[in-house]
Amino acid sequence: MPIDPPPGLARFNASPAATALAALRDVCASRAWGTELLARRPYPSLDAFLAAGDTATAGLTDGELADAVAGHPPIGRPKPGDPASAREQRGMAGASEELRAEMLELNLAYQELFGHVFLICATGASGEQLRDALKARLRHTPERERVTVRAELGKINRIRLTRLAAEFVEEYAAEPAARPATEPVAEGE
Repeated sequence: MPIDPPPGLARFNASPAATALAALRDVCASRAWGTELLARRPYPSLDAFLAAGDTATAGLTDGELADAVAGHPPIGRPKPGDPASAREQRGMAGASEELRAEMLELNLAYQELFGHVFLICATGASGEQLRDALKARLRHTPERERVTVRAELGKINRIRLTRLAAEFVEEYAAEPAARPATEPVAEGE
C-alpha cells in the first residue's frame, strides 16, 4: 500500500515552480541542485525526495559545489535572521570566548588553504567537536577535502529537506521582496 507524502511535501509538490525553487534554494544555494529537484516533482514519499537530493548533490560539478558552499556562513557565525543556520550551529552558542577565537583562527586558516568556508554538518555537534573536526580536516589534500565537503553538504541537505517535507508552508508564495534572500552570500558555513 503506497504511503502518502508528508503534508509539507504534498504542499511542496503542488506549489508553483517559483515557490518550490525558492524553498529549495533555502535548502541548498546551488541553482543546479534546486533545478534538478524541481524537475523531478512530484515526490511520492520523503524517501524519494531525499534520494533525489542525494543524486543531485552527487552530480554537482566543482563550480556548482562551490556555489552550494558559498551559501553557508562560517561555523560560529550563523547568518543573522537565518533560523536554519542558528539551529544547525547551536553547539557553538555556549562556546567560550577562547573557543570562539580559536575557531575564528582555524576557519581563516581553512579558508586560505581551501578557498572556501569550512563546511560541516554541525547539527548536534559541540563546539569542541567542531573544532576537532576542523583541525583534522586542515590536514586533508584539496581532493580529499572536496569529497568530504560534498558528503557534509549531503548531510546538511538531507536534514533541511526532511524539515521542508514536514513543514513546507506558503511563506514561499510571498512576493520575492517579502521573502528572505535566497542568493548565496559571500561567506559559507
